[in-house]
Amino acid sequence: MTALSTPVAPPRLAPHPDRLLPADPATRSVARELYGAVRDLPIVSPHGHVPARWLAEDTPFPDPTALLITPDHYLTRVLHARGVPLQDLGVGVAEPTPAQSRAAFRLLCRHWPAFRGTPVKLWLEQVLVEVLGVDLVPSEASADDLYDAIGERVAEPGFRPRALYDRFRLDVLATTDDPCDDLAHHAALRADPTWHGRVVPTFRPDRYLEAAAPGWVARVDALGEVAGTDTGSLAGWVEAMERRRAHFAAHGAVSSDHGHRDATMAPLDPADGERLYARARAGTATPAEAEALRRGLLFEMARMSSEDGLVMTLHPGVRRDHHAPSRERLGTDIGADIPVAVEFTEALRPVLHAFGTHPRFRLVVFTIDETTFSRELAPLAGFYPSLYVGAPWWFLDAPDAMERYRAAVTETAGFAKTSGFVDDTRAYLSIPARHDASRRADAAYLARLVTDHRLTLDEAHETAVDLVTTIPREAFRL
Repeated sequence: MTALSTPVAPPRLAPHPDRLLPADPATRSVARELYGAVRDLPIVSPHGHVPARWLAEDTPFPDPTALLITPDHYLTRVLHARGVPLQDLGVGVAEPTPAQSRAAFRLLCRHWPAFRGTPVKLWLEQVLVEVLGVDLVPSEASADDLYDAIGERVAEPGFRPRALYDRFRLDVLATTDDPCDDLAHHAALRADPTWHGRVVPTFRPDRYLEAAAPGWVARVDALGEVAGTDTGSLAGWVEAMERRRAHFAAHGAVSSDHGHRDATMAPLDPADGERLYARARAGTATPAEAEALRRGLLFEMARMSSEDGLVMTLHPGVRRDHHAPSRERLGTDIGADIPVAVEFTEALRPVLHAFGTHPRFRLVVFTIDETTFSRELAPLAGFYPSLYVGAPWWFLDAPDAMERYRAAVTETAGFAKTSGFVDDTRAYLSIPARHDASRRADAAYLARLVTDHRLTLDEAHETAVDLVTTIPREAFRL
């Protein structure tokens, strides 16, 4: 007689309550206390990519793939590295069918082991368990059950964008917007008496500075049309940008965002600037001339910031869309950005010479080149009142990198000359998970300072709270 086998329960997700906190018992005890003081504080999100349209229209998310996978290039790039075509994950697909969306989710679950050791695994586990209330470990066997359970959740009223804004305790959420955007969705939110949140636009003019890029002249002409001025000259370009920045400020913007290959900003002689601008419009500018023009236009952005008070955020040192065939097929912002080395000390000297002590100028510099934190950025922030060191970003917003950032920056620039955490995400549901990871990492770092007797516990408490409340507000003038 054969004994009946006992059914084996499927494995369950159970994020550890002490994840990212120090292993040493005494230090962990302090870190628990510090984390407990900030765990439930509201989220200040001064840089991100969630569309304002989602909150203005407040429509349900269509399916689990559109919610969790397709917009999250942190996630899709890991799967692409395992040989999964991006279009199979919905990237670049205008209207995936239900079958395609389910198939994409199965691919995530099949390749779940690929995420081990990455911050994406930490974020997604927290989203599944704490936001969506599902705890099955993703796998080929659980894929359809997970998909169906998440699909039922996101159909509920409590999972609409506005309800999640409240649930996530979002205090302010910044979007990223083109200078030609009419900001109609932001205006609709501000005019809606039922809406009590704060969503602010961010001025992102990169495409209008890169004169060597295809389509630049058409974009600049469109800018002039929207601004109501002639952009046939450099002076007209400057006037158009000033008008659009004023439009953004009137809709609540607090910052402008800039991401170019390098950090150099250098003023142009007016006559030379007009000459380079005319050559760029005629299509006869050399690569060196187009680069000089872009650096001059970026300097103009800094000059405008010193006058209108929009915080200037700079995140250079990335080779955008490294894989040209994917860009041509699927578009930009698909996770194919790769870091390159970047220099700041000499690159920023002209702009800091001009505006480094200007009371209205504020420059927050982000980098993916860790070597610059202690060598350049912290010393610059440690002298210039206008410059703040941006939080670990893109490839660095991971636990170990966040610890290295604090160790590299704090001894020279302190805590107050940093930006506070930025989630920089299109994946709406991951916002609280990413901020939670930062709060845990900072609690761990502060706890070590306490147990090393470099801070008192009271000082660490105050700093932990400042890092998620007053410091980002100060850096971004919120």
